[in-house]
Amino acid sequence: MAMTQAQQMLNKYIEAEMAVLEGRSVTFGGRTLTMADLNQIRDGQQEWERRVASETAATKGGRFGYSLATFE
Repeated sequence: MAMTQAQQMLNKYIEAEMAVLEGRSVTFGGRTLTMADLNQIRDGQQEWERRVASETAATKGGRFGYSLATFE
């Protein structure tokens, strides 16, 4: 199965987070990010995680974000 753009972006954010946590700076999207930018990296990572989950749910024919329950 080919990797989607969303999965590729998520992988880049994970790599960027790991690099910053190791004390390195990383150039991402034309910006150099350091430990001070970790929250921005994590925000972007969460966005791409949502997109990957949404794509995965769509390919399985399901819906993402909620489920239904019946209470008797």
